[in-house]
Amino acid sequence: MKVKGFNSLKPIIGVIYLAPSLGYANHPGMSQVIDLAVEDLEVLKKCGVEGALLENENDRPYTVLAGPEVIASMSVTANEIIKHCSSDIVLGSEFLINDPEASLAVAKASGCSFIRTDYFVDRMSREEYGGEMRINPEEVMNFKNRIGASDIAFFSDIQVKYATMLEEKTLGESAKEAFEKGSDGAVISGRITGVAPQVSDLLEARKGSTDIPLIIGSGLALDNIAELMPVCDGAIVGTAFMTNDNRMDYEKIAPFMDMVRRVRA
Repeated sequence: MKVKGFNSLKPIIGVIYLAPSLGYANHPGMSQVIDLAVEDLEVLKKCGVEGALLENENDRPYTVLAGPEVIASMSVTANEIIKHCSSDIVLGSEFLINDPEASLAVAKASGCSFIRTDYFVDRMSREEYGGEMRINPEEVMNFKNRIGASDIAFFSDIQVKYATMLEEKTLGESAKEAFEKGSDGAVISGRITGVAPQVSDLLEARKGSTDIPLIIGSGLALDNIAELMPVCDGAIVGTAFMTNDNRMDYEKIAPFMDMVRRVRA
């Protein structure tokens, strides 16, 4: 199944962890934030990765909503990075922990092609962030339309890692609801970062909806590509692409993408 915003089938999206944003004690300055992200983007491009997702991973401690200084920081960064993109790689944005409107606004203002959001249709709790996470898919889609962002692909996690479900629902039911509420791709992860979903998880999600692309959100690695890629429509990859200090690693990405191309063929 084709994924909105991408020309290739089963696109691979590499996650770029941005250096700390404005307002954080270890913020290195905007020039350095941009330069580091461009370096990571160039490695992804060299290896033939089709997408790059900007995340404010290093903004610790996380906040539920993005502050104005963080939104400004990512907007400026994305606007500069997109100048280094080509027809072969597109850019996306995500704010952690739960601010899809901010992600959409940055994407629209800077020319990004997609966003990811961790919470969309599932009632879930993160006690360390105050309990139940805010979800209002209708409000998010209204905002998306209001800012003229209908062309931006909206990828939403279902039953996302690290959170506790507050309702009984199968992955299939979550995938179906995500599609009905306007998502362009259901992101399915393992229980924690770096852990892959099971094949059975992907098949269960597919039972619920044959209309929405299924995107692996964690854990795709060189040793499970052959098993997982045939049952998904794309993947977002972080851990398997990174050095120990979370920079893009050509020596890891190049063989990974070689294997992906073999499986696609």
